[in-house]
Amino acid sequence: MTSHTLQPTAADSFGTHLRHWRQHRRLSQLDLANEAQVSTRHLSYVETGRAEPSREMVLRLAERLEVPLRERNALLVAAGYAPMYRQRSLDDPALASARRAVDLVLKGHEPFPALAVDRHWNLVAHNALVPLLMAGAAAELVTPPINVLRLSLHPDGLAPRTANLTQWRAHLLERLQQQIAATGDAVLVALHDELAAYPAPSVSHDTPAAGGELAGVVVPFQLVTPNGVLSFISTTTIFGTPVDVTLQELAVESFFPADAQTAAALTALASQPRD
Repeated sequence: MTSHTLQPTAADSFGTHLRHWRQHRRLSQLDLANEAQVSTRHLSYVETGRAEPSREMVLRLAERLEVPLRERNALLVAAGYAPMYRQRSLDDPALASARRAVDLVLKGHEPFPALAVDRHWNLVAHNALVPLLMAGAAAELVTPPINVLRLSLHPDGLAPRTANLTQWRAHLLERLQQQIAATGDAVLVALHDELAAYPAPSVSHDTPAAGGELAGVVVPFQLVTPNGVLSFISTTTIFGTPVDVTLQELAVESFFPADAQTAAALTALASQPRD
């Protein structure tokens, strides 16, 4: 099990929320007071409920603690203020430009796979190559909402076809741990515990030359397909300076061929007629 303090609930006081984030960031009251340029005494009073913070103070503390936008709303509400950051579906007309940008990135990345995920790694959008690579996974894993990490590591998902599963599994679990450290999200903690409990692969399942020229530089994703072992490297794209919860939590994962054989196989795959 991962060891993280539980997030405060909506019924908890602002001081409880503040103490949670301060401790999650491993800061003393003195550290945070210096960061936020307030007195340690006043910060202590706010944390214990003896003083009420101004809206400006709530936002300043949230900024110094690098609290995600969703949780900044929770801090504001706990302090008695209206939430500041909107949360809308990506299909909302107000986010039409952002949705077009995501679709352009996904479509423009073809013939290579690319997908967009939300904060909990649920699939939001994808290009034409992604379903071709998911083929063969159990129906329940590819029925919306599709969790990309669960699909990747589940024994009935892509795990049996991942040539370097030991390496890739460790990489994904480490990424998830980093995300938990940043957000403190209880849903991600539960997801990590679920994934970590899946049967660990034997080392012999890995290919000896995982990564080829990229070995030691990046962790590749190597998928066994009828077209041979396809080897990918991935990049993550996020929106800059978002002021909307949905956009801050959205990430586009783009997969690039790690070798010429993979590039050729994907180009051929993309040109095949589909229903």
